[in-house]
Amino acid sequence: MADDSDDAKSTNDTSTFVSSLVFNLVVAAAIIIVFCILRPRFKRVYAPRTYAVAKEKRSPGISKSPLAWISKVMEVRDEQIIARVGLDTYMFLRYMRSMFIVFTVLSILSLATIIPVNITGGGDAEGISVLTMSNLPKNSSKLWVHIVFFMIFVIWVMKNILGELNVYTRLRLWWLTNPEHANKVGSSTVMVSTLPETLIEREDKIRQMFDIFPGGVRQVVVNRDCSDLADIVKQRDKYALKLEKILTTYAVNCEKAHKKAEKKGTEYAEPKRPLMRESKIPFKGPKIDAIEFLSTEIARLNQEIAESTSDETKFKRQSSAFVLFRKQIAAHMSAQTVLDYKPLSMNSVSLDVNPEDIIWSNMNMNPYDRRIRGYISFAITVGLVIVWTILTAFLAGLVSVKSLKKIPGLKNIPDSKWLGIFTGIVPSIVLAVLMALLPIVLRLLLRLEGTPRVSQVNMRLLHRYYFFQVWNVYLVTILSTTILETASEVVKHPELIVEVIATNVPKSANPILTYVLLLAFTGAAKEILQIARLVMRYVMPMIFAKTPRSIAKAETPAEFDWATSIPTHSLIFLMGFSYSFIAPLVNCFVAVYFGLFYVVYRYQFLYVYNDANWSTGGLSFPKSISQMMVGVYISEVYMLLIMVSRIDKSANAIVRVVFTAIILLCTVGVHLYINDAYMPIINYLPIRAAADVEENPKISNNFPDLSKEADLSLNDSTDADSTIESDSKARRRIYAMYGSLVPRKLIDYILAKVPSILHSKSPSNSPNPSDDDSNSDIAAEELASEYQGKTKQSNGLSMFPHDSTAAGSNVNSANGGLPSMPVAHHYNASGTEIDNSAAAAVADGKRTSGNTNILSIDSGVMAAAAAGPGANSLSPYSMHPSMPQNPAAATTQSIHSYTSATELRQRPGTSSAFSTKLHNRRSRFEPASAQLTPFDNDNALAEAFSNPALRAKSLVNLWVPIDNNGLCNELFNKVLGWGNGTIRIITDRTEINEKGKVRADVDFDPENPDLSTRMMTKPDTKSA
Repeated sequence: MADDSDDAKSTNDTSTFVSSLVFNLVVAAAIIIVFCILRPRFKRVYAPRTYAVAKEKRSPGISKSPLAWISKVMEVRDEQIIARVGLDTYMFLRYMRSMFIVFTVLSILSLATIIPVNITGGGDAEGISVLTMSNLPKNSSKLWVHIVFFMIFVIWVMKNILGELNVYTRLRLWWLTNPEHANKVGSSTVMVSTLPETLIEREDKIRQMFDIFPGGVRQVVVNRDCSDLADIVKQRDKYALKLEKILTTYAVNCEKAHKKAEKKGTEYAEPKRPLMRESKIPFKGPKIDAIEFLSTEIARLNQEIAESTSDETKFKRQSSAFVLFRKQIAAHMSAQTVLDYKPLSMNSVSLDVNPEDIIWSNMNMNPYDRRIRGYISFAITVGLVIVWTILTAFLAGLVSVKSLKKIPGLKNIPDSKWLGIFTGIVPSIVLAVLMALLPIVLRLLLRLEGTPRVSQVNMRLLHRYYFFQVWNVYLVTILSTTILETASEVVKHPELIVEVIATNVPKSANPILTYVLLLAFTGAAKEILQIARLVMRYVMPMIFAKTPRSIAKAETPAEFDWATSIPTHSLIFLMGFSYSFIAPLVNCFVAVYFGLFYVVYRYQFLYVYNDANWSTGGLSFPKSISQMMVGVYISEVYMLLIMVSRIDKSANAIVRVVFTAIILLCTVGVHLYINDAYMPIINYLPIRAAADVEENPKISNNFPDLSKEADLSLNDSTDADSTIESDSKARRRIYAMYGSLVPRKLIDYILAKVPSILHSKSPSNSPNPSDDDSNSDIAAEELASEYQGKTKQSNGLSMFPHDSTAAGSNVNSANGGLPSMPVAHHYNASGTEIDNSAAAAVADGKRTSGNTNILSIDSGVMAAAAAGPGANSLSPYSMHPSMPQNPAAATTQSIHSYTSATELRQRPGTSSAFSTKLHNRRSRFEPASAQLTPFDNDNALAEAFSNPALRAKSLVNLWVPIDNNGLCNELFNKVLGWGNGTIRIITDRTEINEKGKVRADVDFDPENPDLSTRMMTKPDTKSA
């Protein structure tokens, strides 16, 4: 009976593995096919980095060929990746690439050595278990094969870790000294927490203390408690969004009512204005006019904000401050210095401060309160570990075959392939869903601890989430099916715990394989498909995005979740390396996992993700190295326990244990060396490097030589104008890419045998992607695909019923075979076409997108000549008077007669009147910190590092469309009057189309409009 049970178990394990492999392959293939079909059609989801980022960071377009994206992303050089997406992303991609190479080598070695030894081991294992270490007898001499090759595995991994750290330290130094980073104010600024009471009110004392560092202090900004003001600003913004939504709905209703009246031949009737109750309690109080109430409340709150921000001295100072140095090295020196002789006083100094990264509510926390909160948070975390352990163990046991048969009614359930699919897939899916809820709780705990920066929250979450992954996913879920079955025996005989673990760990290889399979194939495919973003971009705006602002917000490019993704990849490394000698087949699938994700992430970071707010200079990479070391230690402990469990009186067995222990001790020594040699260089700017850059600033402009022979201290000969032979450049680039993974002699041998690699056609070696000829704003194939076949009006997407000219579809042979640009028809607001030549000087060029909510505007708004005689009486921020009620007096607009059903791009405008101002305007996708430089005056710097509530404007910008007949102008003017000069209505870059849908230019930032923006700044007394 026992043999029959073992045979059934081995058969079930094999069935589970095969069914899981087939299922994940089919699902992954289906998802990839869907992605290849959708990618050219939905570029706002799959290629927003071709338009929604700064021009120098954009990626070139990709043709519509299904697999063209693979070759396109793989041909991008490393320095171009850094220039486009930053050092953090590059080091993450480099980590994925190195892990792919590591496990590819391990797979080859395992297939050639360990797996044949396991198959011929002579044990009684059957099915897929014959490939594992459990097929070896207890005292088999073949165990030495596993030990020797495990030692080779460890040496190979540690060599790669040291090589990658050597590359990263050079890149980190280059990033710190490169003008793109060094010229930011944040690079020379430190945030000092827990100031003593004697310094809080004495900025001069703080300046005097920090003036000891090189260059001295430029500015000191002590934080202030603005919690009450922040509440007022929050309430004001809430009312503004609500009023914006109501006004947009009213404008749409006016448009629909006018069309309905025209259709029926009746007189236009003004739509009813919305009503609301002032009380927060439902159904309490009389109904009042919502627009008038919100406008007057916004005016009142804006008045309070103006009075409060006029004198910041009324706000109490907090125990933290920003110190802005004149030199970057001074900030790094102060961060390494003991600042006070009192316990916990000024004990927290943060480098590379970005005002947008600050958690302002945690800036005034007492150091003892922060510690107590930290202890409480740690205790809650431990409690979560216990709770999650119970939940995951229960769910894992619930879906096991043995547990299912214990449920009444399922006792006689037969073994089948469907049961294998259920037990192989369901546990992984349930576990993934459960773990997805965890980061939300952990982030909240880290904020409650008093962590002052969002980046610090994410960095700490990297380790905390990894700990959860290792415990709950790896140790509990993976081993619960084996260890828990022998728990009673271990309790009775504690001395058996080593033997139980060593015996049962190899038996849990099948859950490892199925989990890796799920993430390798289905996980990578799901990552690139971005189904959630697809729904959010195209389905959700149709339902919920009703205002221009909400439409633009829905278009925000996705951000990568670093804090949860990196621990997941580190967990896969742990699974793969800890079972690399136990079940060597896992090496192959881990290699596939890192290979697929490497290709997918190259595409995602170059074309999808926009992580402008995550810029740490690659500091997440050392965290990944630390998590890799955890995986190495666990693997060595496994090997040691297995050897101890197989010990007997023979000297051979004792030597095996000693040899394994030596491997563990050597790993500890290498880890200590890494911490002592590399971590100080990584965290801080070396004085020698700062001195070299100060002596010759040009050396920080060049991309670093990453070869081992190169000196970190570059000399004067390294000049931007120096000429270097192209093959030498290519050789160094290859060394940088693969030198830490492949022996240098092997690289030289391959280059000697295949010299064409050095002379292959490649773009310039400049790290700036804008220097690359292939990185044009719009590729030729995209131009052809955009204009070809666009000669018909597309479902009434244009504001006015007109037809495209046939000339737009003709191919112009003089233009490289590309179709000619379509002719733009110009109309006034009444729908009458005007002369193209007369309108050219005052036209406003617009393009429509396939999504009816999106409006792309390429040139400036209407010419100043159309503004009228009252234009000079407006505020200096406006170039247009209030909108007239008479439709005939509306300003002439230019509507391009072609549509794009697939994408939205920014293209140089055709109007010369405002094109410069429009193109120099700040994009809503650009972080505010990018505008802050050391060349700004001291007042601007002090304002930038003050509490956001103090920087709040006592002016509200309402971004709303206006109906095409000016029917809502009267109400808009009343809103301006009720707002008492504190409300500004912006009607530019948005419109209502023929279907009554609101469209908006998603790149426009209504909070920072340029001077050419059409605004209503004061009521028109004639119409109001």
